[in-house]
Amino acid sequence: MKVSIPISGLEPTLISGFNDELLKEIENRFHIIVSMRNDFIYLKGSEQKVKEAKKVIQTMLKDVKAKTTEIEKPKEREPFSVTTPKRLIKAKSSGQAEYLEAIDNYDIVVSIGPAGTGKTYLGVAKAVSCLMEKKIERLVLTRPAVEAGESLGFLPGAIEEKVDPYLRPLYDALNDFLPYDRIRKYLDMKVIEVAPLAYMRGRTLNDAFIILDEAQNTTSMQMKMFLTRMGWRSKVVVTGDITQVDLPNNVFSGLIEIQHLLKNIAGIKFVYLSEKDVVRHRLVQEIIKAYETKNSTQ
Repeated sequence: MKVSIPISGLEPTLISGFNDELLKEIENRFHIIVSMRNDFIYLKGSEQKVKEAKKVIQTMLKDVKAKTTEIEKPKEREPFSVTTPKRLIKAKSSGQAEYLEAIDNYDIVVSIGPAGTGKTYLGVAKAVSCLMEKKIERLVLTRPAVEAGESLGFLPGAIEEKVDPYLRPLYDALNDFLPYDRIRKYLDMKVIEVAPLAYMRGRTLNDAFIILDEAQNTTSMQMKMFLTRMGWRSKVVVTGDITQVDLPNNVFSGLIEIQHLLKNIAGIKFVYLSEKDVVRHRLVQEIIKAYETKNSTQ
């Protein structure tokens, strides 16, 4: 008796095995002749043995089809990640994934959200990654030197000592992604620059990744000054928390203003993070919720 079994569309090696070992096993088990060619498996032997072998092969083909379907099935999208010299950073929420994707696809990204959502951390990680991949030539990190109830003029020390506490979080983020000696080298070579916002005035930054952190503490004019520093082939990330503005009561936040002023400009993306994106201690989420509830009832 001769029988042919179609195998069109299936991977032959998954059926035959290495050096046709699976087909040889069927031959030996049922004492028949088994061959495979032109998208068919051919069986030849006694009627009973051929029927038994056919059932086994058909079961095997079902398994092969299932495996093939699983292989061809589109994989779920991997969480957005950023590779830096010291560690691999992965987005830990849908909001963080949206943030990283926006940085890839837009020239200016404004990330607004509460503390602990990774606004600065992910932004600096992405900037370091772009620097390592030579997509940019330099990295500029800046912050307005403003804190609640404090003024630089009343702080002790030279100007460098005065502004250092305001810039320290940016250095901390860099230390997570780059070895210390490389940070020092890049700072000396001006490949990386960490400076107060006032130092940006009058400059044009080409081939740069520029991050403005704590942007809720910029005035309208400071924000305009910063955004217009952007040069050719540059990328800008602005981060801030509009619930923690430390400006005087009579001064309007530049970050709050640009939400309305720039929202319809192509090439600018606003990403809003919430307590759901907080990756610090669980209690940080609860604290943020409590303050949001308080503010909504006032």
